[in-house]
Amino acid sequence: MEQEIEQVVGIYTLIIEFFVNYSFQLFGALIVLGVGILIARKVDGWVFALCQRKNIDITLSRFAASSVRIIIIVMVAIIALGKLGISVTPFLAAVGALSLGAGLALQGLLSNYSAGLNIILARPFVVGDTISVQGVTGLVSEVHLAYTALVDEDGVIITIPNKHIVGEVIHNSQADSIIELSVGIAYQSQPEAAIVLVRKALEDIEGISDARLPLVGIDGFGDSSIDLGIRFWAKTEKLFDARYKANLAIYNALEQGGIEIPYPQAEVKIIAGDIS
Repeated sequence: MEQEIEQVVGIYTLIIEFFVNYSFQLFGALIVLGVGILIARKVDGWVFALCQRKNIDITLSRFAASSVRIIIIVMVAIIALGKLGISVTPFLAAVGALSLGAGLALQGLLSNYSAGLNIILARPFVVGDTISVQGVTGLVSEVHLAYTALVDEDGVIITIPNKHIVGEVIHNSQADSIIELSVGIAYQSQPEAAIVLVRKALEDIEGISDARLPLVGIDGFGDSSIDLGIRFWAKTEKLFDARYKANLAIYNALEQGGIEIPYPQAEVKIIAGDIS
């Protein structure tokens, strides 16, 4: 019992001596660390705002701001450790050794990070672009070092590891997606008049891109109709909405313009012959 009491007293004495000898250094290190974190947050905001004023895209702006914040925090942490009299050289050596071991164990994760850095710097796409890669299509909502997040027209979030993006064929249509429609008109109708009606019907549909004019023309000749091909660009997040509205607008425009949309039909001839 006495031995246990002596151990407790020894630990208590050691703690008291530590705070007596290093209390000012510890207090100073905490102040330096706290002030450094506040400064890092402020500088983060300033760098991000500066990048936005210079019209740098959101992905690169976030990366630059985060990098500056991390660098400042690391520098402040080194200063705080120095205040406590702790040499950072052995610490850096240990971090290097651990990084090597972690790198070997986490090759897949690190490949995602290196691919993410490649995407951020090379910028094959940015937030707000519509891309198709690895068989999926969506609007880029976030670009992180480890992964890229897409959102499709149904609001489904698709997360793709960056190593599956770099080195692949990427289709980038910016903020829009292509919609292709077809409608048949009767052979006795005037194709020029029908094309004008279809183009005018597409003008007032919400979600259709103003930057790219719709294409309307004769796409082919069917058994019962002249087939008009219609191609236009719409905002990816309104893809199906624009498609459905376009179909209804085209139908109403052709009906009001007196353009017939024929039913499928076949001409059957019966040849009477002598029956012996």
